[in-house]
This record gives sequence, structure tokens and C-alpha cells, in this order.
Amino acid sequence: MPSSSFSSELVANKKAITVKGKFFFLGDQKIFIKGVSYGPFSTGTHGHPFPEKPVVEIDFAMMAQLGANCLRVYTVPPDWLLDLAAAHGLVLLVGIPWTQHVAFLDSSAVKAEIRNCIAQGVKACRDHPATFAYLVGNEIPPDVVRWHGQKQVRAFVKELMAVAKDNHSQGLVSYANYPCTEYLNIDFTDFVCFNVYLHQEKDFRRYLSRLHNLAEDKPLVLSEFGVDSMREGNQAQAEILSQKLSSSFYMGAAGTIVFSWTDEWFTGGYAIQDWAFGLVDAERLKKPAFDTVQQYYTAALPPVQPEYPKVSVVVCAYNGERTMDSCLASLKELNYPNYEVIVVNDGSTDQTLEITQRYDYVRLISQENKGLSAARNVGIAAATGEIIAFTDSDCMADPDWLTYLVAKFLSSGLAAVGGPNLSPPEDSLVPACVAVSPGVPTHVLLSDEIAEHIAGCNMAFRREVLQEIDGFDRQYRAAGDDVDICWRLQDKGYAIGFSPAAIVWHFRRNTVDAYLKQQRGYGKAEALVYFKHPNRFNLFGQPSWAGRIYGDLSAFLRFGQPSIYSGVFGRGLFQTLYEPSSSLISYLPLTLEWNVVALIVFVSALLSGDRPWVGAAMFLISCVWCIAGALQARIDSRFHGARARLLVALLIYLGPLVRSVERYRWRIKQLTKAEPIKFDRP
Repeated sequence: MPSSSFSSELVANKKAITVKGKFFFLGDQKIFIKGVSYGPFSTGTHGHPFPEKPVVEIDFAMMAQLGANCLRVYTVPPDWLLDLAAAHGLVLLVGIPWTQHVAFLDSSAVKAEIRNCIAQGVKACRDHPATFAYLVGNEIPPDVVRWHGQKQVRAFVKELMAVAKDNHSQGLVSYANYPCTEYLNIDFTDFVCFNVYLHQEKDFRRYLSRLHNLAEDKPLVLSEFGVDSMREGNQAQAEILSQKLSSSFYMGAAGTIVFSWTDEWFTGGYAIQDWAFGLVDAERLKKPAFDTVQQYYTAALPPVQPEYPKVSVVVCAYNGERTMDSCLASLKELNYPNYEVIVVNDGSTDQTLEITQRYDYVRLISQENKGLSAARNVGIAAATGEIIAFTDSDCMADPDWLTYLVAKFLSSGLAAVGGPNLSPPEDSLVPACVAVSPGVPTHVLLSDEIAEHIAGCNMAFRREVLQEIDGFDRQYRAAGDDVDICWRLQDKGYAIGFSPAAIVWHFRRNTVDAYLKQQRGYGKAEALVYFKHPNRFNLFGQPSWAGRIYGDLSAFLRFGQPSIYSGVFGRGLFQTLYEPSSSLISYLPLTLEWNVVALIVFVSALLSGDRPWVGAAMFLISCVWCIAGALQARIDSRFHGARARLLVALLIYLGPLVRSVERYRWRIKQLTKAEPIKFDRP
């Protein structure tokens, strides 16, 4: 879709802009935010801090020529400016300014003024089709945050977001953070915004990986980056911006805002004369950076890859009729020019075979039921691609799934790469609660770029590496194969990469019984994996991950206060929050062992009449743990009431118990199958 017509449709269909996972969508069409910052300016004759109307018209016409579809403003725009933006196919990311450089939380009057400022700013723009989203704050200074405290400032920003939502319930809202206050952990916005000024490409890419992991399942927008042509030179400005735009879009950013449109810049009551960040100068003459940005903003996104190695997508299916059609329909629409799809029908007895036969682009292999790992190996043997990617029949792939996976392979030389699997919106309470309960497939990261584990529904490998380790272990019939192969690769010295924008949508179990059955299957898998990797398990037979588990409720299981690196005099440019790891002790109340002991203590005390409250207290602690997790769960807003929280709390309690029972059962079963050790007689 050409940029101008795309932008016009964006304005015409403003209400259809939604957030789905890590990207923005206009209906079913994924859109990328391609923006520039505009202002702040001195007050014009019209009484607003923007240039005169004829100059704004020239600016907007040139922005459309640039290929931009969005501009970020730092003051609430008047209606006439919104009208001009709409006429040129542009939408606005509206920053609402307030007194954030003072100790604003020390005064009730100031806080009330700020809330009113947000409310009035949203009201002024909410009915205009050119309003894309709101920013309720921008770079609160680190010394102000340290004065008030991280939790207090974070809570106030959350309050401001609620004010914005109260005045425009369907509006998208965010906060523009920056590295100096990264530790604020603003994770409650509709999308994540960061202002980042890093000129070295390697440093910029590494920090982008970090920001993606902070954003988790939300879109990441680089809400400011730029280069001062006065100090760096016009040509260097163009080259550095090229690196930043290339890195941003290759690595899955949902949007970029280049700072700034023009060298004309007015702040603090003065015109800024010693900085020149504009793509055009104050007289609107183009710099070389204009042409550079135009190349990215008018081209297809994600950017064209330097090469497109063939990828074989393998889907192993067993009785997957509920979701098979959605899966294959999504794979047919992949935006990747060189791939094949192989479906291994592993003895399905439902309509899986018939559904698959409707798709003539699929290579179909049917066999009797042999289990997941055996089916994966059949897919590997049939594959002709250099890279073999796996997903499941209950997944739908994002159109750019393979593009982002392959981009990570090409930039890193890694043996394997995985991506996130996100829950699609559910239409009923139980699936929505299951989607946020512990025990769903997820990834474990050792660093921002290297994974310890990637989920089996979203993983890809170089063909020769799979052949070197003889593929998957056939003993894993339903689960555990992904954990085993990741640990085997690492034991061989290989590293596993992670591409946060390579998304698949993974349907979760739609009943409590199905969820508990899944957890029993995982318990069995853990028992089988234990006998191959005993050094990677803790005392309770659970996997002992060295990395951080993403997408679960483990955050509430951490003891101790997080620490913040603040730098000298609290002025560090990258002030990171370091949280203590989840500990075995903190997880103890959710274990089978704890609850069995609690039951024994309680029953024994009742029989003896001696202190039955001890066992009851242990059980109460378990309940408190479950409720704490349920309160932190990000349940779909349509089902966030008390009933949903109680159901999640119940699943937090039951899931680990049934998983542990099955784990013990299969460990005992495996031990009894083992041959007795024979000793030679002397």
C-alpha cells in the first residue's frame, strides 16, 4: 500500500486502530508508525505554540512526501492543526505537558492541576480522527523520581493514564520513558514508548533488545531519537539515522519518531540556537537526513532482507481440528518469499486430515500415532530448507513471523532462534483466565538476546544443527521435547537466540479440565527430562532455570527489595532496576510437598488437640500466595472482576499440585522400570 493512501486510510479509519500483541493494526492490516517530532515552538499570532498556518501546511506536505504518517507534538494541538494533519494523511501522538520538573507529589494542589491538565488535553483531541494516541508524561527527571520514590511516581503515572482513559476510553495511552528512569517499569500503558539517544549501532541494537523484553507483549515505539547535525555534521546525521531506522524496524519496533522535523526549536522561553536535530533546517531546506529517512518511510516494512534462505515450516498435528484451519490460513499469508509448509498428521482421528487437505500449498504426511517428537523428526527428514521452523496446530503465525526469525539468524549466526507465543483475545471467562495462569508455554532468557529455553510452538533451527544432535528424542510424545533439545544444544556449546517480534498466537486451553490435563502432561514430561538432565532440576524435581521466565506470574514470588543502579550522584544515563530472582523458598507454599505437610500437621493436631492452627496457617499462606498472584495477573479487561481473580487464584493453586503428582508418578514409574544394578561377587 503506497504511503499516501495508507496514511489517508489511517486517518479515515481512526477508530479501527488497535493494539494486537507487539504491533498496531488498522482492521486486519498491520501498520507501522513512521513519525517525526514537531516542536515545541514559540507562540504564533494564532495564540498557539505552533508555526503560522502557511508554514504548517508546508511542513505537513513535506512530511507526506517523506512518507511519514505520524507526528509527535509536545503541546495540545488546536483543531485547525488537527484538520491540516488529517488533510495530509497524518495522525498525531499528542504529548500533554505538565509540571514534571518540580516535586509535584508534594502538593495536593499541583497533583490536582496535573490531573485536570491531562483530562482537558484528552477532551480537546478525543473527537478528532487525526488523534492517534496520548502521552501522559515525558522523561520525568531521575532526581525528581528519586526524591519521591519509584513506586510513588509509577503509581501517579498510572493514575494519569486512568484519567486519560476516563475521558477517552477507546484512546491509546502511553508514557515516554528514557534510560535514566528505565526502572520505573511503566508496564500498564497500551504501548511502550522510549526516547533513546545512542549513536553506536551495536549499543543501540543491544538496548533495543532490552526494551523489547521490558515491553514484553506490547508494541515498542521509539518515541524519540535523533542526531545533532551541528556537532556530527549533515552526512553523519544521515548515516546514524539510517543505522537507527534499519535496526529499529529489523528488530521489530512498532514505530519510530525521529527527533526532529526542523531545526526551529523553542523551549524554556528561548529559541534553541546551538542544536540542529532537524531533517530540514529552520528555513525548511532539506538536509541529507531527509532523503535517508524517506528511503525507510516509503519502503515496505519490515525492511527487505539481504537474503532469504529457504525455511521449512513443520506443523505436527494430533486431533487439532478446533484450530487447524486458523493455523494453516495464517501460514498461507506469511510475508516471506521462500518457504514451504509440511504438516505431519500424527494419527488424528478427528477432522484434522480433511482440513489440511483443503490447503494445496501444504506438503501433507500422514502416519499412525507415534508422538510429537517422532512426528517432528519426520518433518525434519522431509524438509528441504536451510532453516526448519516449528509451530503447533493450535497457533496462528503473525504475517512477519519468519521474517523476524530469519533476520535474527542472519545477524547473529546462532544455531536456533525462538520467539514469543501470545494468547489471542478470548471471548469467554475461562480461556481468558487460563491464558494468564502459570504453566503455559513460555521462553526463558539468560540475557536480553540469548535464551535458555524457547517454546516448542515457536522455535527454529539450522538444519545441520538438528542433524548433528539426531533431532528430537522420541520418548517425548506430547511435551518436554523443546526443553530437552534446548538443553542438549547448550550442552554442545550452542547458543539460542530470541526474536521478540517473531510472534505466534497460541490458543490456550478453553476449560479448567483441559488446563489441568495439560499440567499433568507437563508433569510427566518433567519426570522424563529429569532422567536426562538431573543437574538442571531442584530438590522438588522442578526445572531449575538459570534465566528469567517470561510471561508467567513468578514476579510475585521474589523476596527482597529490588535495587537500582543510579550512577554517580544519581545521574547515571542507564539506571537499571535489578530484581532479586525467584527463590525456591518463596515458591514453597505452592508446592505439593508444602501442602501435604500442612495437611498432615493439621490432621495430626486435630486428632491430638494440640495447636491445629499451625497447619491452618500453612494452608493460609498458600492461599495468600495464590491471591497475590491473581491480583497481579493481566486478565483481559472484559473479565477482570472478582470471579476472574478467584478462578486464576484457584488455577495457581491447582496447577502446580497436579503437575507435581504426575511428576512423582512418572519418576517412580521410570525408576521401577530401571534394571537393578548387578555387582560381581568377590
